[in-house]
Amino acid sequence: MSTGPGADSAPAPDRHDTTARPAPGSAEDPARRTAERQALEADAAQEDPDEIPVPTEDVPTEAPATGRPDARTATDADAGTAPDAAPDAGTALDAASGAGTTSAASDARTSTTPTPGKPPTNAHAHAAPPASPADPEPPRRTSMFSSLRIRNYRLFFTGQVVSNIGTWMQRIAQDWLVLSLTGSSAAVGITTALQFLPMLLFGLYGGVLVDRLPKRQTLLVTQAVMGLTGLALAALTLSDNVQVWHVYLTAFVLGLVTVVDNPARQTFVSEMVGPGMMRNAVSLNAANFQSARLVGPAVGGALITAVGSGYAFLLNGLSFIAPIIGLLLMRSGELHESHRTPRGKGQLREGLHYVAKRPELIWPIVLVFFVGTFGFNFPVWLSAFADDVFDAGAGTYAVFNILMAVGSLAGALLAARRARTRLRLLVGAAIAFGVLEIVASLVPSYWLFAALLVPIGMCGLTSNTTANQTVQMAAEPEMRGRVMSLYMMVFTGGTPVGGPLFGWLTDTYGARIGFAAGGAITALAAVAVGLVLARIGGLRMEFGWHRGHPRLRFVPREGERAKELAAVA
Repeated sequence: MSTGPGADSAPAPDRHDTTARPAPGSAEDPARRTAERQALEADAAQEDPDEIPVPTEDVPTEAPATGRPDARTATDADAGTAPDAAPDAGTALDAASGAGTTSAASDARTSTTPTPGKPPTNAHAHAAPPASPADPEPPRRTSMFSSLRIRNYRLFFTGQVVSNIGTWMQRIAQDWLVLSLTGSSAAVGITTALQFLPMLLFGLYGGVLVDRLPKRQTLLVTQAVMGLTGLALAALTLSDNVQVWHVYLTAFVLGLVTVVDNPARQTFVSEMVGPGMMRNAVSLNAANFQSARLVGPAVGGALITAVGSGYAFLLNGLSFIAPIIGLLLMRSGELHESHRTPRGKGQLREGLHYVAKRPELIWPIVLVFFVGTFGFNFPVWLSAFADDVFDAGAGTYAVFNILMAVGSLAGALLAARRARTRLRLLVGAAIAFGVLEIVASLVPSYWLFAALLVPIGMCGLTSNTTANQTVQMAAEPEMRGRVMSLYMMVFTGGTPVGGPLFGWLTDTYGARIGFAAGGAITALAAVAVGLVLARIGGLRMEFGWHRGHPRLRFVPREGERAKELAAVA
């Protein structure tokens, strides 16, 4: 946490002590300093310091009225800075070295007001002012569905529920159709790779377009085209003319549209709800997608078993009518439209440079690349476990996807309640995700494997949602399209690498080896990124147990701690 001039220049008194202090330089002054240093050590020992604070988008506001909460960020309120003195997002990591001084800053905020006729309890006149209703502590929890109070977001959310159910139906039907046509897990991996290859090739250009174009109108076009691809595949399948190259082609076309649709949907969230609700809305979007994942595979599996894959493709194509209607019914005057970037040279390079010089952006994106490329090849792994390891059919594959969705939905709903974004949660969830994949690959029992898919889904979704929130909140509005396109490019664009690679590995050495290898690479990458983030922030990563559960913390290194104590002394 960054500290203001008052907090740096003078230590604050103990927050519970309201007696008068002797002036500096008196005989009791050394004893007072010793007591304060001991108090700081005791407070720091009990603190659970945030590892690396994630900057939030600053919302310019008028001066708050008395007794009314200030719209400034928690960093501004804690540091005692003026509302317009917004912290630079690029320097957020520098503030992490002050994680251990949280108690001192808190004391400065909560110093007691002196009674008339008595000297103030804080002998330093320039210390931080007393806390006021305008500077509240940020809550640790928020309302789980607070974003749904906004009409435009409700329309968007409802349309996406219907469309996402259709999308999951098509994913199940597409994977099973390719496996039925070819009998090869590698072919399933190729299909997945072709769907995400355009994001790898053209993802950054999609972000540039999104920053230039009106997002609602852009989504109307992309959603319509995606619906048409589903209808085309349905016509081919229902007429018994479908071949595997048809599936490859439609997957590639769908990927091309996704290049623009994905960053447009991600950034349109802030225009519907504003920056104050963005964390909650991002989590609800993930919950939306995962709740549809509960219904879509079940319906898709039933349709495949009863009438074939063609009707799943047909219903998916029709499902895009719902989000199109929702977009048309929105009230333009209630949107928080961001400034559109005019056409110009070097905008792609500008976006890459913007991300590269901000550690709070680049390292979460690096971790997302490893998680998405090596840890999220579930179409390959789950179909292979259902077909080869447990000798089951499409129904079992659908059940595996449903169990993954149960865990993912739980993770998304928990994320919707969090008012803060913690990078230690991102790193810890990614480590747990990789370790659980290794464990699941080794279990011999069908039921135990199925049960492990729930926490795997929860950890994977927690890691991805936390990364998404971190990146969106740290990016400036006019750069958010390019930043999110890079985020989506490394997350989904890594699939063309991971899909065929783990498809080949699964076909050659078996599903268990492929699953374990993906989990091991993911866990090792998460540990490496955690160590890098800790070093940048002047921290170290600490593993331990808390109330019977494993715990990951970022705490100040000894050198940083010594500097803090020396500053107090």
